[in-house]
Formats: sequence, structure tokens, C-alpha cells
Amino acid sequence: MKRRSFVQSGSLAVTFSAFTPLLNMINPATYQMKLLRRNVGIFNEKGGTIGWLIQPDGIVVIDTQWKEQSQHLLEEIQKQQSGPVDLLINTHHHGDHTSGNIAYKGIAKHILAHENSNINQRTSAEKNNNVADQLFPDLTYSDRWQQSIGDEIIDIQYLGPAHTNGDSIIHFQNANVVHCGDLVFNRRYPYIDKSAGASIENWIEILQQMQSYYDNDALFIFGHAREGYDVTGNKNDLAAFADYLTALLEFVTKEIRSGRSREQILTTTAIPGAPQWIGDGIERSLNAALDEIVRE
Repeated sequence: MKRRSFVQSGSLAVTFSAFTPLLNMINPATYQMKLLRRNVGIFNEKGGTIGWLIQPDGIVVIDTQWKEQSQHLLEEIQKQQSGPVDLLINTHHHGDHTSGNIAYKGIAKHILAHENSNINQRTSAEKNNNVADQLFPDLTYSDRWQQSIGDEIIDIQYLGPAHTNGDSIIHFQNANVVHCGDLVFNRRYPYIDKSAGASIENWIEILQQMQSYYDNDALFIFGHAREGYDVTGNKNDLAAFADYLTALLEFVTKEIRSGRSREQILTTTAIPGAPQWIGDGIERSLNAALDEIVRE
């Protein structure tokens, strides 16, 4: 494989030739292509963070954002390594992680997702009348899936409902890079998809399990991050997000017990004990917590 260096252009790191500065002046890139460790890296433009493994003996992609974004990634991959994508993995079914699947038609040998994610994606596509725009997984698993591709071992786990009822955790074992999908929103209010079986309580437990299971050298890829924060991090970021979800449940439980109505609770502008979570989107957390607690 002809290796290419990763160069900085403004706030974006993209893989280009030696003429990168001139090319960026003519047609500036809108995306980030960043190497992390041992041929594993990330791509970001619009949607959930994409992970990738590019090596002579195999190519793996995790999540696809949207069709245009996936085409940009495929162009970058082809600059480094020709040939098909050996495996495309969807961390879960949401459109900002799977709408680009269609760009891999005839390119990806296989698409893998948790069995619930596959069901959710198909159900959502039928509901939205866009089945023709989808490329669904041809491989699914229930609890765990593992395979070697080139010199990398890919280990995938499902630990139960959290962000949805079909969230995969993908570990590149030799690189020690873990793609969390939307199991981590780094200092950003999360989307909690109760319609797809989400569980805040179990989500907290999963984040705690992940902190125990992976070692301190593990580098984590997050689905989303608030502006000013990274989409990669360490176990401290997992702990911080678990603390946010815990504070959310405790706050909403207390508010309900004090007799406040849903409408009153939804006027909340900050979760006590979670000062780093600010900005838009708090109502999504509050509504999901209300639904979970009231149903119990």
C-alpha cells in the first residue's frame, strides 16, 4: 500500500497529495479524515462519526452518514487502497449512520449490524417510504461477533438497550480503538430513542461495564460531540456521560415526586450536577426520562 500523510488544512485534517494547500484554496474540503492508530481512523462531515480501517489486506468502515458523505470517504479510501470494502458495520439504525449505506452497493462485500438494528432500519424505511434508498445488512448477530481482517481483530458486542435496542460496540483489538456509536454523546445532549427500545437506566450500566472491560489505553470514538469537544476520548469521557444520564434520571424523578407536571419539567434549562451539558436539545433528554420513569 502506498501510504499517504495526513495534513492539516484549517481545522480539517484530510488525506491529499503534496499539492493539498493549493487544492484546498481552489476547492476547500468540508470533511475530516484523521488517522488514529494502526491504520484505524475517523471520517466526519455530517452525521454520526464514521470509523475506518484501511490496510493492504482489508478495508472496514463503521457507519455511513449520508450518501454524499460516503462517496467522499470512498474517494479518500481509494487514494490509499484500491479494492472493495470487506466489511461495512452499522452501529445502529438511525439515518445519520445508515443513509450512506446505498453508496456501498457493489462495493461492500458485507454489511453487518445487530439483529435489532436491522429490524429497526427496515421498519423505519417502510414507515418513511424510502426502502429504495436503503442498503440493508446481509449479516446480523445477537450478542457477540468477531472476525480477523488483515492483521486486525474486530470484536463486536451488544450489551442491551441503551440509545436504542440495537447498539453495537466495535473494538479494533490490536489498535485498541473502540467505536461506541451513539452510546456516547460527548458533552452534548443525547437523542434517546424510546420508540426503538432505548433505556436510560441500562445505558448507564453499559457505560459502567465499558469502563471496566476496556483498559486505560483504549481510545474511544463517539457518535457525536458538542462543538469544542472531540469525537474521540478516553474512559473519563464515558464516566462523564454516565454521570450526566444518572443526574438526568435523578433530577426528573425528584421533579415528579415534588408534583411538577411534564410541562413544568420541560421548562428546565440545565440538569443539576451536569454543568458541561449545555445548549440545545435538553428537552429530548427530559421527555425520554419522563417517559421512562412514568412508565415504571
